[in-house]
Amino acid sequence: MSDTYSLLPSVQISASGLDAENVRMQIAANNAANAQTTRGPDGKTYRRKEVVFAAEMKKALGGHQKASDMQGVRVDQIVDDPRPSTRVFRPGHPDADQDGYVSMPNVNPMEEMVNMMSASRAYEANLAAIKNATDMARKALEIGK
Repeated sequence: MSDTYSLLPSVQISASGLDAENVRMQIAANNAANAQTTRGPDGKTYRRKEVVFAAEMKKALGGHQKASDMQGVRVDQIVDDPRPSTRVFRPGHPDADQDGYVSMPNVNPMEEMVNMMSASRAYEANLAAIKNATDMARKALEIGK
């Protein structure tokens, strides 16, 4: 049976979305957990991480890519957020500089909550797509009875 009539590619695409959104959720949770981390294992202030997705395409031999070549999504890289750290006046803090300022992570807890909610919704949408594909396959099998 060709991929034109198969439901398997749609399930594979949705499964790749589940994997990608899982990583996005983990990174957002890690960012939120480190929102007050002034010194990491490397001795530096924690830097917020961002997930970069990329489309997975079939490997075409010398041809142009088209929509039917889509194979899903993958995590391309996890990068540091370029925004600067914030400086907070806390003279008694162990990581304060000579002026009493502490470099705090460039993490906004509200932004991380929005990212987690967005990743959760995208995860649910991919689960729904997989459920619909399996329901359609089940109904197709019932037609032959």
